[in-house]
Amino acid sequence: MAASNRQALPMNPEIARQKMIEQQLRTTEVLQPAVVDILYADRREHYVPATCRALAFVDMAMPLGHGAAMLTPKLEVRLLQEAALQPGDRVLEIGTGSGHMAALLAEQAREVWTMEIEPTLAERARHVLANEAALNVHVELGDGLAGFPAQAPFDVIVVSGGVVEIPPALLAQLKEGGRLLAFVGRPPVMVLRKVVRQTDGTTVVKDLLETVVPYLQGGAPARCFAF
Repeated sequence: MAASNRQALPMNPEIARQKMIEQQLRTTEVLQPAVVDILYADRREHYVPATCRALAFVDMAMPLGHGAAMLTPKLEVRLLQEAALQPGDRVLEIGTGSGHMAALLAEQAREVWTMEIEPTLAERARHVLANEAALNVHVELGDGLAGFPAQAPFDVIVVSGGVVEIPPALLAQLKEGGRLLAFVGRPPVMVLRKVVRQTDGTTVVKDLLETVVPYLQGGAPARCFAF
């Protein structure tokens, strides 16, 4: 058959998933065994918009509309590992997007509340998470930069989008010993920042890597558009 008449073969998700883990992630991250188990069981392709499903395992930010995007697999894994989740942890995520990061967090945590400001994204995430039986994830509609005082304090807070600086309201909702992860700064340089609250109320701050991610609504600097 002539090449021009060939039809593209459908993606085999199991092969693509294995290649993502072994060729993309293991070569750049020191993967914890528990995280590897989560990645093999995870169904990332179910959270990707249907029009982009063939690219579900490619190391790229997946556009979701409304200025939002799924984080790359490498950034998702780094967030998951740095969160250092324990089975009893209560987690707050800011920026639900597709719901995928919340699902990954929920595999290790007791409960996850995830905040999404865009109603369309929130509803889609609820639907996918329900189909995936992520019963310990609660999608809340609202401005996550104010946190979620009704369920505070949290063991872990993950900000799954860019902010110029970490809102004080989020730091105030972090337990002693709690960890907060956020993408902070202004392009072309943003950093993944980890903040750990100490027992005396002070915080230890560490910048883990440089990257660029789309800003959350309300997280962008003045005169800077979300991309």
